[in-house]
Amino acid sequence: MKGIGPGPYAGMLLADLGAEVIVVERSSGFVGTGPAPEHDIHSRGKQSIALDIKTGDGLDALLKLIDTADALIEGYRPGVAERVGFGPDVCLERNPGLVYGRVTGWGQTGPLANVAGHDINYISLSGALAAIGDETRPMPPLNLVGDYAGGSLFLVLGVLAGLLHVRGGGQGQVIDAAITDGSASLMSLFHALHAFDAWKPRRAANLLDGGAHFYGVYATADDKFISIGAIEPAFYAILVDKAGLDPNTFGGRQGPDDWPGLKHRLASIFRSKTRDEWCELLEGTDACFAPVLDFLEAPQHPHNRGRETYVEIDGLSQPAPAPRFSHSVCETPPAPHAAGADSDRILAELGFDERAIARLRRNGVVR
Repeated sequence: MKGIGPGPYAGMLLADLGAEVIVVERSSGFVGTGPAPEHDIHSRGKQSIALDIKTGDGLDALLKLIDTADALIEGYRPGVAERVGFGPDVCLERNPGLVYGRVTGWGQTGPLANVAGHDINYISLSGALAAIGDETRPMPPLNLVGDYAGGSLFLVLGVLAGLLHVRGGGQGQVIDAAITDGSASLMSLFHALHAFDAWKPRRAANLLDGGAHFYGVYATADDKFISIGAIEPAFYAILVDKAGLDPNTFGGRQGPDDWPGLKHRLASIFRSKTRDEWCELLEGTDACFAPVLDFLEAPQHPHNRGRETYVEIDGLSQPAPAPRFSHSVCETPPAPHAAGADSDRILAELGFDERAIARLRRNGVVR
């Protein structure tokens, strides 16, 4: 079902891996905050049917489509699908092997289940946002942690696990993928570290949040940035050697009390050369170094070019399908389709004849 954020991205991931994904759009036309479907990378590799599911004929067409499906993904507030007439009870009675995937911010239950929200709110509740940023305030990590990591990836995991359950002889079921749950799961490591007094509930004071001088981002002479992640002593020693750092100052790892002073010294050193100059010295070594690239620079980096990490579809550079397989090949996905571009063909495959399709068009049920 057409949505924004985690649902469309989950569908793109499945389509990239070879699933037949059909998006049910609104027959009244595109409504949303992002690009139109034909320009939306998340719509690549998918087919599109545009239905008015609030009409009897539109709902009937939707249910016939669900009858043929292995899985359904929807991202409405709890209860909306039930009110329209395609809730889990209806769909699983018609198609007992269906995996019904529901992705929401707060989940299907709980005091906030029916409250509006967005990515930043959901990761606020899971502890993720509070851990990201500098000493002064949390910093939104785009919508990567919530919508996509905590939402889409857990939804895809749930759908695929549900399909394995059905293929093994089990029954279809509902997947309740809540972004609060998923982003909370992503914080598992830090709960464990805190239990061993190895993580403080304070930003920029820990090993992986920029507190350590050997794990962070530094500005260069040309106002660009580089990243350092030399956590292990052997890699840290390489960083000290290759960057020409004073071993009397940087030779030991020192403790957290020393990190702020060492960070200040490193910041001055990295400011002395351009990003490209530091790449000449450190890139390709085990110093755990990389230039910080923006999303337009990233496709041009030799490593990404060598792995063909990006593809071009209809002139638009975009990430290639991932992950990769030793025997199966994920082909370059087809370009996104306009809303309703495949309506006639999909309806014909569901058994609607030309007269029935024409009637649905006249009545505004399908576009």
